[in-house]
Amino acid sequence: MGLIAMDWFSRIFEGSNREVSWDSRSEIEDFDRVIALSLAEGKRKHAINDDFHLKEDEHLAKALHGSLKLEPPPWNRNMNRNRNVRQPIPFPHSTSFGICAGCKNVIGHGRVLRCMGAVWHPECLKCHACNLPIHDYEFLLSGNYAYHKSCYRENHHPRCDVCHHFMRTNAAGFVEYKVHPFWAQKYCPHHERDWTPRCCSCDRFEPREIQYAALNDGRKLCLECLNSAIMDTTDCQPLYLDIQQFFESLNMKLEQKIPLLLVERQALNEALDGETHGHYHMPETRGLCLSEEQTVSTVLRQPRIGMGNGVPNMRTEPYKLTRHSEVTAILILCGLPRFLTGSILAHEMMHAWLRLKGYPTLREDVEEGICQVIAHMWLTSAIASISVSRQGKGSPFEKKLADFFKHQIESDISPVYGNGFRAGNRAVLKYGLQKTLYHIRSTRSFPY
Repeated sequence: MGLIAMDWFSRIFEGSNREVSWDSRSEIEDFDRVIALSLAEGKRKHAINDDFHLKEDEHLAKALHGSLKLEPPPWNRNMNRNRNVRQPIPFPHSTSFGICAGCKNVIGHGRVLRCMGAVWHPECLKCHACNLPIHDYEFLLSGNYAYHKSCYRENHHPRCDVCHHFMRTNAAGFVEYKVHPFWAQKYCPHHERDWTPRCCSCDRFEPREIQYAALNDGRKLCLECLNSAIMDTTDCQPLYLDIQQFFESLNMKLEQKIPLLLVERQALNEALDGETHGHYHMPETRGLCLSEEQTVSTVLRQPRIGMGNGVPNMRTEPYKLTRHSEVTAILILCGLPRFLTGSILAHEMMHAWLRLKGYPTLREDVEEGICQVIAHMWLTSAIASISVSRQGKGSPFEKKLADFFKHQIESDISPVYGNGFRAGNRAVLKYGLQKTLYHIRSTRSFPY
């Protein structure tokens, strides 16, 4: 894309003191040819002894050559230093100068524009977007197409996927914006600071024209994630059974029936404060494996979607947890899609399995790392089941969402969850899961 400076002249010269600048020697030669043709035509149409017209033509030719020797003005020198910037040459009066690149007709008398290595009637140089003639002083080129500046901006300048405004340009002339590393959502950088809501599941910003579902605890959920969201404890039981069967397939059956409760954010944070076991948690806690006796407010009924994509009438009831073993319950944040809920549940069930099997207290990166490995393995298994399902279970977005949750685990940069997962995953891929677990029990570290 290059910037083209253009000016329309009705006449080139009115005297020899007029300043004109041209881009190349070939264009000067074009002018010589035009003048020669003009003089020849004048000789045919007028008597040779017509001194007045002959002197006028000679005067015009001398003025042209004198003008070409003048220094170009400063603005034109700056443009010529940029090879992407060119200036088309207008010819006011032409006779059979060439074929118009626009209409493909021979250019006869009238103004001629030389641009993009071709000649044009002024009315034939049109904007590729709006198909109207370009009369502006400047226009833009993209490939072999010319555009009005405004049309090029409208069709090619990037817009924010959130506010839909044109992306801002910095002082150096570069367009500044950010792109979500997985969803490729383009957005203005200031949306990270202006409280624009994000989906608590897929992490995408809420576009201005779409209203996300508002959960009672202040979180927002995009409509795609809402389609597969698990809202209450009862609704989560089939998924709980599926993950128990997954553990059995790994020869890691949980003998004890552990209560599973879906809770809101406040109840989860309160339970976390009352937990004394003290294993590491992320800043935004989504699941918890409890070891203490507590009373927890659990969600027992799936709410109905109300006006404005809200989730009204969320009903909670207290649930008394009694300690019968090292694990009293597993708590999962409500309102998350099935695959995210399942990966969190698999992670917390691994915490429970380690405690019930008598594993010693482990370093944070080792315990959280192996739990993330199990969550990642379950997501991989769930995605594979979607691909081979003959019943067409799961929408394309759900599969994309599952891939995103895997991507989050794999690309986590935290020293505990991220580095812990990568160390644990390398060990499992090299030695297998059972040998890795045996090594963890014996040495409290991953095998290398």
